[in-house]
Amino acid sequence: MNRTEKKRDRNQTFFLAISLCFGWYCGGQTTGLQQFFIGNAVDAAAQPTQGVVLMGGGGESDEAMQWFLQQVNGGDVVVLRTSGGSGYQDYLYNQLGVFVNSVTTLVMNNRQVAFDSAVVNALSRAEGVWIAGGDQSTYVNFWRNTPVDSLIQHIHHVKGGPIGGISAGLAIMGHHYYAALGSSITSAQALQNPFHPDITLGSNDFLTPIFTEQLITDSHYDNPDRKGRHITFMARLMDTLQQPMVGIGVNEYTAVCIDANGIARVFGDSPNYPDDKAFFIRLNCATPAFPEVLQPGLPVTWNRSGQALKVFVAEGFTNGSVQLDLNDWRTTTGGGEWQDWYVESGVLTEVPNAQPPICDALTVSPENRPAIPV
Repeated sequence: MNRTEKKRDRNQTFFLAISLCFGWYCGGQTTGLQQFFIGNAVDAAAQPTQGVVLMGGGGESDEAMQWFLQQVNGGDVVVLRTSGGSGYQDYLYNQLGVFVNSVTTLVMNNRQVAFDSAVVNALSRAEGVWIAGGDQSTYVNFWRNTPVDSLIQHIHHVKGGPIGGISAGLAIMGHHYYAALGSSITSAQALQNPFHPDITLGSNDFLTPIFTEQLITDSHYDNPDRKGRHITFMARLMDTLQQPMVGIGVNEYTAVCIDANGIARVFGDSPNYPDDKAFFIRLNCATPAFPEVLQPGLPVTWNRSGQALKVFVAEGFTNGSVQLDLNDWRTTTGGGEWQDWYVESGVLTEVPNAQPPICDALTVSPENRPAIPV
């Protein structure tokens, strides 16, 4: 059985969802809202554990989803989406072997639905939130500055519950994010013009998962290739914010799980599928670290003697054995490989078998500024 055959369809149509509603509540009082429920209607008195799941987009890693449900700790899960149907209901509630009190899926087709009492009530009782794949521009347009993003923040930072997402859901899992408000930007377009109008970025105005203060993510990292555009996103944010940035790119069928201590574990099905990998991108330690050329209409050059970026390439195994400490972005466990990446005139080069970095990632100065007196 190949990957395509194994992949579960979590984006079932509403017609199929209705056919699966035996024992569930389906429907919604507001136009544009579909709601699906399975489990115990009595709110759980659970104490969840914080965590973040970044899933690449080809299909779910069962082991990473089990990790997510374990953090929920017997509580209630809400799945958020703006298209699709009930595809996560039985999978999360029955198929993974981890007990949860209930699973509710909310399909919100417009911004007004984010203020609906059914949405507010479901999120108010949740201990964990999963954001499905789809179109992240609708997540930004429909949920930002509404009860939805406020309640996700409350679940994660006040209740201490896990949040995670796949594909478009992964794309908004960071203080900084690619909103995709225009056409989807390609790596070639971004590297040739880092100020292309389709590079629409957001910062510190949506979701703020733990250990993502200087992070931007990208999904489907191997199909199609996203590396060049992801690096451009980092450079643009450094230019705007004047601070070091980091990136996590996740291949399809791969997942990164970040625990409450900042340890990132990579899940996949290697060695059966050796392309199950995640990429942790950070600045090298030498300064200045900023791109040499980052101008509208000009190809990016970010070379810095061929070592502009240090990248930890982590293979995903079913036990999540390869790990990176996000407190410093250089302490690793269980294997993996460091690479040097650089860009010259819009062309990305990846050099394997590089030396690991010698400094913490989040303390690198983007520019060679004089020290500020204490």
